[in-house]
Amino acid sequence: MNKNFTDIRFDIVARLPEAMRSYAIMARIDRPTGIYLLLLPCLWGIFFSLHGILQIGLEPLRIIFLMVIGSIVMRGAGCVINDLWDRHLDQKVERTAQRPLASGQISIKQAFAFLTGLLLIGLFILMQLPGLSIIIGLFSMSLVIAYPLMKRFTFWPQAFLGITFNIGILISWAAVTGIVEPPALWLYLAGFLWTMAYDTIYAYQDIEDDRMIDIKSTARLFDKNGPLWIIGFYSAMFIALIMAGISAKASVLYYIVLLLPAYYTYIIAWHFDPASQDSALSNFKKNAILGALILLAILFV
Repeated sequence: MNKNFTDIRFDIVARLPEAMRSYAIMARIDRPTGIYLLLLPCLWGIFFSLHGILQIGLEPLRIIFLMVIGSIVMRGAGCVINDLWDRHLDQKVERTAQRPLASGQISIKQAFAFLTGLLLIGLFILMQLPGLSIIIGLFSMSLVIAYPLMKRFTFWPQAFLGITFNIGILISWAAVTGIVEPPALWLYLAGFLWTMAYDTIYAYQDIEDDRMIDIKSTARLFDKNGPLWIIGFYSAMFIALIMAGISAKASVLYYIVLLLPAYYTYIIAWHFDPASQDSALSNFKKNAILGALILLAILFV
């Protein structure tokens, strides 16, 4: 194992006070792509439920603000939970061996204290939302806690992440409308399929180490057929987005603008090389742009 390989951006955290650096790394502040991938589905839900940007008002703006802060905090909390479960496994994977818990820079007690603070902030934010959003949000915590265990038992941990990571669609939709309507379910399915695609790409970074320590993933399951499966997930995602539009009686502009993310998906699929760690990471990161392009289409619902 080459312990010099890591995705930690030490150049970014070096700008922080020394006492904060290990906590920032543990919360993945140096790698904001995960924040974008958690936040964007929330924004999808808000603007889809509003039928586009023209219906924006003070209350939706307040919800957007809460979702932004909540995504930053809860993504950090999820990463801490993941590192607590995986600290011994992380020591055996080259990309994760330098994480603070795996390397001993932070103790378990310190990690739990940090996690408690993040969860309290997250709970405060959640309590500013309507009742149904609170119920969905509290339920989602069980998923966040259980997710890191899935790769020990199933080759489909990406599916569990898809269920978990896109629940912000339902929370934000309920925050705007007070209910969860059929278009929200189609949008949730689209988010699930999107996660299946991008997290399969992400998993190819660790496929060799995962084989050695028997960590399961769709990357291992699909192996060399991964690119075909990824194209399939992206294609199914666009079908779900079209069905969400039909269910919501979206404007023609919505479908026209959807051609932009469709083309960008082609770029990702064309450039992805499952044998390259750099390709896996760079094409994973491109999904933040893809999600933003989907949001652009949703603004015209």
